[in-house]
Amino acid sequence: MPNAGTEVITVNECLNTVECRVFKTDSGIPAALYGAESEKIFLCVHGQFGNKFEAESFARIAVPLGWQVLAVDLPEHGERAGNSSARFDPWHSVPELHGIISSLRSNNKRVALRAVSIGAWFSLLAARGISLECCLLVSPLLNMERMIADMMRSANISEDTLKEVGEIVVPNGTVLSYDYLLYAKRNPPTLSCLNAKVLCGENDTVVPFDTVEAFCKANHCGLTVMPAGEHWFHTAEQCKFLSEWESAALAEFGIQTHT
Repeated sequence: MPNAGTEVITVNECLNTVECRVFKTDSGIPAALYGAESEKIFLCVHGQFGNKFEAESFARIAVPLGWQVLAVDLPEHGERAGNSSARFDPWHSVPELHGIISSLRSNNKRVALRAVSIGAWFSLLAARGISLECCLLVSPLLNMERMIADMMRSANISEDTLKEVGEIVVPNGTVLSYDYLLYAKRNPPTLSCLNAKVLCGENDTVVPFDTVEAFCKANHCGLTVMPAGEHWFHTAEQCKFLSEWESAALAEFGIQTHT
């Protein structure tokens, strides 16, 4: 886990009630580890524009229940913004996360997942075939093929055209890639845990609700929708709703006391 370069974070940067250590994994990935040594650990995976310290609020909930919380900076995010040769795409992010999950399991850790937005998609692909204790997915992107198809439709781009040119930049700056579309088609996410819950906002304009609902029905996930909630849970009201949902979900999973 933490190596010789481990640094204890000051309370202004981290939590004043939960121990936090920052370090780099054996692969050089910047990470934050919350809580005392435990055989139980949540891997927290951020979404686009996020970073490892977003796990702090969840650590306040999980650590007192006897779990550690590990979070990493995905490529082009956090400490890796502007200085990473890896890209924020499935070809780089998924193998990185798979390596982290496999390493935790090889150290006899009971691994659970808490992931956000596209981080949920990366994580579910990375955990394929690996049994997880439970999963908490917030505003998860669960059908990348559909998302790309919708962007193509909005930009009036056919699949044949995208295949011919390889990449097209649409008006909002997004780069549509035929290789990415093929990857999404060939790699639909699967759930590798029996206990899973999903939270999304009623006014999420990023992830189509029907894709979340279909995934939850197919995988028997509990689904909660926050009235007037958005894709990004960031207001005081939304953060309060999120924290209460996380606490209730852990209680339903039987994670209630420090054992």
